[in-house]
Parts: sequence; C-alpha cells; structure tokens
Amino acid sequence: MKKTYVIGDIHGCHVALDRLLEKIAPTPGTDTIITLGDMINRGPDSSKVLETLIQLRLENYLVIALKGNHEFMFLDYLSGRNQNFFLINGGEMTIKNYNINNPFLKNSLRKIPDKHIQFLHNLLPYWEDETYIYVHAGLQPGVKLTKQSTDWLYWARNNFIDEQYDYGKRVIFAHTPFGEPLIQENKVGIDTGAVYGGKLTCLILPDFEFVSVDGLKKR
Repeated sequence: MKKTYVIGDIHGCHVALDRLLEKIAPTPGTDTIITLGDMINRGPDSSKVLETLIQLRLENYLVIALKGNHEFMFLDYLSGRNQNFFLINGGEMTIKNYNINNPFLKNSLRKIPDKHIQFLHNLLPYWEDETYIYVHAGLQPGVKLTKQSTDWLYWARNNFIDEQYDYGKRVIFAHTPFGEPLIQENKVGIDTGAVYGGKLTCLILPDFEFVSVDGLKKR
C-alpha cells in the first residue's frame, strides 16, 4: 500500500531528519514525503536539510515541499527585503551554514547554491489529496483554498487552531509547536518543537501513525 509521510518543522535539525528518514524508511517511487515548511532557520544545519530533500528527489522519492513562514522570510531576504527581520528570526544561523560573513553583502549570497534557491522558489503554499489538506500554519474559514492569504497559510496560530470550522477535509499543519501532536476532528498539528529540545514528528498516512525522533538537545 502506498503511504504518505508528513513531516513537521525541521528547522535545520539535519541529524534528526536523517534519523527520522531512517526510521520511517519510505519507498522511492511509491510513497510520498510531505514536508510542511520551516525546513530552515534556528537550527544548526539548514543547508544540509535542503540538500537532503533535493537529493531525495534525485533518488526518485516523491517529495512535496511546502513553504513555511521561515522560507517566506528567506526569499524576502534574498530579494533584499526585510533582511533584519529574517536574521533576527533564526536566519543568522542559516546564513552561517553557507559561510557568509557579511549577510548584507549581495555578492556573498552567491555562496548559496542555485539548486537551493530554485528549491525555495518552487515550494508550494499547500497540498491536497483525496483525504487531507496540508499546510504550514493554517487556513482561513470560509475561504477557498486557492484564495487563501499568506497571513493564514504561513503565519496563522490560535485564530486557526481554535477554529472548529469544517474545511471539507481534515487539515494537517505544523508551525505551532506542541509537546505532543494536536489531534482535533478537523485538524492535526504535528510540529513537536524539534529545534526547541522536543521531537521531530512524522505522521504516516493512511495508518494515522505518529513516529518521532529526538530533536536538538537543549544546552
């Protein structure tokens, strides 16, 4: 049976991602891997996380990568917009990954591989299959999926989490960390705070099984 492996916020925790992939062992060419965004920033190895996801595609894994608010900020930064905002929200760690000494020097950004930038530009705002809707942060009630704003897709928190609206399909999301996966009738939250000393969690579908590995250790 084909399976879907949905992974919450990685935030540069490359070691945890490697351990999780080894533990869930998806089948290339058959199973689907969905990352719910915030693959980068805060953690120590954002560039390695992107490289791993790109390599999985080259190895015939079906990887659906969604955009989170941190990728949104990174793309802004690369375009010269809101650069301080990106850096103070965990982006400084990402810039260090690429051995960039001056984060405001445009020529320094050439150290970021083109394939990483292309990967970021190709991230999807959401994904939908026969049973679920996948999104980084949340959805605005009563608004069509194609009309959702970036404020909700990448930044929503309690305004979405507390909402009991029927979206037509159960929504799988990340962005807001919980000690354990949040399971509600209309939504499931799987960010379990890997970069904050929690776990990196994967939801396996259609089994509805959670698999987690230790995230970044607190110092």
